[in-house]
Amino acid sequence: MISKASGPFCPECQKPATGNFCQSCGAKLGGRFCPQCGAKLSPSAAFCSQCGAKGDPETGSRRAAAAATVGGHNLPWWIAGVAMFALIVFIGVTMVRPSGPAGGPVPSGPVATGPAAVDLNSMTPREAADRLFTRVMTSVSQGDSVGAQAFVPMAIGAYERARPLDHDGLFHLSLLQRTAMDLEGALATAQSVLEDDPNHILALSAAAVAAREMGLEEEAREYFQRLVAEYDEQVARGLPEYLDHAPIMNTVRDTAEAFLRGR
Repeated sequence: MISKASGPFCPECQKPATGNFCQSCGAKLGGRFCPQCGAKLSPSAAFCSQCGAKGDPETGSRRAAAAATVGGHNLPWWIAGVAMFALIVFIGVTMVRPSGPAGGPVPSGPVATGPAAVDLNSMTPREAADRLFTRVMTSVSQGDSVGAQAFVPMAIGAYERARPLDHDGLFHLSLLQRTAMDLEGALATAQSVLEDDPNHILALSAAAVAAREMGLEEEAREYFQRLVAEYDEQVARGLPEYLDHAPIMNTVRDTAEAFLRGR
């Protein structure tokens, strides 16, 4: 039996825990966080110093933000994207690879991704973000809404801290934002890739899906049309992110063609 004198306890799993999140289950231990990027807010902050979002005290915790977007009445909409996300989980994102320069602290504590926990402190900010991305996508593929609720905001915040992001990192971030039902954010992130590479297949797919789910049918159609028209030329480029995500490349084209056929 653990003595109370051993330190703070997690309100979810009752295990000893320190910092902002439980090292055993990922539950929030206290404090306010930006509902958009996940950065920590001071008690009196009206706006996030990282992204400028309003620090709404009613939605200022990571768990509250996730529960409001991923859970509850939005859950059926969220589950609709499971098929594509499940494919992404199994295409090699577990192989974390270093990226370019990144700033900001790495999220503290281990994250459970299997029988053993992984210490995020031993990773670069990008490696930690990719690990959290894999954890979220695994939860989504398994229909584990609790796991997704716990880790989606942490993963989004980790990618924000790992900026500047390459196109693959921005694609991951867009998928996470879509999982959290931040469709405007998902679309904006995908568009940021397209501003640099207008016919990037993965960004076109992410932008099209976000636009479609926002009810922007014409905008979605434009993205899907570009995806189909540029697909062969883009695949021939052999970009690292295309190779990493090879098992879903045909899937995104099939999805685009089905949309354009009106199916």
